[in-house]
Amino acid sequence: MSASGVGKLKFIETIMDQHVYLDILRENLKSSAEKLNLGNFIFQQDRDPKHTAKRVKEWLLYNAPKQLNTPPQSPDMNPIEHLWDEIGRRIRKSNIRNKKQLKNAITTQWNSIGPEVTKKLVEGMKNRLLEVIPAKGGHTSY
Repeated sequence: MSASGVGKLKFIETIMDQHVYLDILRENLKSSAEKLNLGNFIFQQDRDPKHTAKRVKEWLLYNAPKQLNTPPQSPDMNPIEHLWDEIGRRIRKSNIRNKKQLKNAITTQWNSIGPEVTKKLVEGMKNRLLEVIPAKGGHTSY
């Protein structure tokens, strides 16, 4: 996601590790950046071990050289977590009975997210960063 909207959505059907993560980046990062008309962008991720694996870091060095790495397990710092919260609130209104219906509901809501939502989440990063410093990486009001 970016301030200009959401990128490609990828469902993960296996346990996420550095290999799966790198495949997702290879298949989706450039096409999502193109879809969102991002020329020079900052790629944000936390320091989860699969994100910091040597092969992932090397690939990102050439494909997303500008990066913002936030502490692991800090959902307050990543706007995508707030986007997933919004999607979760929206799909709770649906009568979902199986995995296929869940995927369809998520896909529908993902595709309905407009730039007015993602722009607000991205613009809120400054305030989240300013609040996390005195909290020494702990929870914030976000």
